[in-house]
Amino acid sequence: MDAGEAVETIQREMTVFARRARASAGRLHPELSLVSYTLLGHLEDSGGCRATDLAAHYALDKSTVSRQVTALERAGLIERRQDRTDHRVQVLHLTDAGRSILAQVTESRRAAFRERLAEWPEPDLERFAEYLVRYNAWGGSGTPDAG
Repeated sequence: MDAGEAVETIQREMTVFARRARASAGRLHPELSLVSYTLLGHLEDSGGCRATDLAAHYALDKSTVSRQVTALERAGLIERRQDRTDHRVQVLHLTDAGRSILAQVTESRRAAFRERLAEWPEPDLERFAEYLVRYNAWGGSGTPDAG
């Protein structure tokens, strides 16, 4: 396989990976899409942020994030709070219910990954992890879309 074929294989397999991730997100928690799960995870990791920060971080359209945020608010998974330093700004935070669902889905996802990778030798797992980190760390413009 030459470099061109390798890139084509990577692109195809990343697309399959993204489609499977979207499909499995619905099975793990029917009301929680992959995008919603990702946004909840970011809110947990960041301790809360503005919707515009979510849009910028994930390179999503503001209207897409707005729809997701509205759905997550209606489901009682996130809430808006005034920023402590600028009362004009609304910061999104997880609710207790949001934290609980995020923990459940995260554990289900981890179990699925552990099962799928159970037969892999440790050096392969370490190499795969390093490659994924390296791939996702790329900061160039025109980021390839895996979906």
